[in-house]
Amino acid sequence: MTERQVILVDPYAGAADYADAFRARGVTPVAVLTTPTPLPAYHHTWAPDRFHTVHHHTGDLAALVRTVRAHDPLAVIPGNESGVLLSDALTQELWPGTGNDPELSEARRDKWPMARALERAGVPHPRTLSTADEEEAANWLRETGLTSRALVLKPRRSGGTDAVRKVEPGEDWRPSFRALLGSVNRFGLPNDTVLLQEFAAGTEFAVDTYSVDGELGIVSVAQYTKSTRADRIGIYDAVDYLSPDDPRVAQLGAYTRDVARAVGIRTGCAHTEIMLTEDGPRLVETAARLAGSCLQHSARLATGDCQIDRTVRHLLDGEFTRGFVRERPTRVLWLSAPHAGTLRGGTVLDEARELPTFQRLGRAYPDGAHVPRTEDLFTSLGWVLLAGDTESAVDADTAAVRDIESRLPIEPSPPNPRQSRTGWESC
Repeated sequence: MTERQVILVDPYAGAADYADAFRARGVTPVAVLTTPTPLPAYHHTWAPDRFHTVHHHTGDLAALVRTVRAHDPLAVIPGNESGVLLSDALTQELWPGTGNDPELSEARRDKWPMARALERAGVPHPRTLSTADEEEAANWLRETGLTSRALVLKPRRSGGTDAVRKVEPGEDWRPSFRALLGSVNRFGLPNDTVLLQEFAAGTEFAVDTYSVDGELGIVSVAQYTKSTRADRIGIYDAVDYLSPDDPRVAQLGAYTRDVARAVGIRTGCAHTEIMLTEDGPRLVETAARLAGSCLQHSARLATGDCQIDRTVRHLLDGEFTRGFVRERPTRVLWLSAPHAGTLRGGTVLDEARELPTFQRLGRAYPDGAHVPRTEDLFTSLGWVLLAGDTESAVDADTAAVRDIESRLPIEPSPPNPRQSRTGWESC
């Protein structure tokens, strides 16, 4: 086989853009899905036509290794959290010792081994327990002095703030525990235990990186704005990109390097979410894959670079970039539905295209679709990317977008089981 190929594991949503970036450099993208059919949570973003071939993992790793080896690939790259473990396994089989630490693979996917890896490495993090036993949880809360403190309960192997619940000080945590235990997360995995953590109060940031041979390069640092709806926390509202000379960047970068070492990240992309508290940085979670949704587009607008571009340059040109610049103020605005219902007249969002700093619009639902109440990233209505010459210009257009969002007509209605998302419209 003479043509160069690359293997992309679970390249849903924004990770599908790897395909275009590699094709532009003469490399053929091949997709591997970790499941026999696309994950339901990402079905609307699955675009098989963007890949030369699609293979499915049936559980026989040896057979999949033979299939992948026949492509003589440049690399195996995870496109989503669901692809991290399989990417690690394939890389170790094809190029032993060249990928991330195989002994710590679970710590890069499962939040419980992740917390224990940070503890072993002495990296500050929220106190954490994973259990299926209410009494064990109650005893742990008493022993750690967290009984009357705010808590966060979440699945161990999900993402996008799926089912993340906050329990206020003095509130009974057991109903949230019971609601999570035994449920199925957005990746189709049963929540056979629940992760309990002390709530870390502060400002949340995302540090996106690309590493080569254990050396970590920072691609971008962004500040999150999120909101709370009842006990659901972490509903995405906005992302703003920081300048490299912001004093918080150095602090967050140093902490991210400590986290990467603790969980064995040595090569490739990582997306690390950190709460900057009064006591310093505390990990929310890290994922050994690129930042998803529209964050590759927004990073390019903000910095002129992104994780996809760094991946391609490293694999094809041997290039490694350690730092970043900020070229212009850039903001991502996520759109939310305050209640479930039928979306009518969603074309009102087109008004955003006329704003001076408008760059791109993503819509998750067409007119006439039933939309759920927004509770996490998966139930967002879409997003708007803004970038301009000044912060004040972006702020002015942010107010205009929020006004447009408030005028989105959503008529209360029951869901139609035959109707679902038809895919992201992005332009």
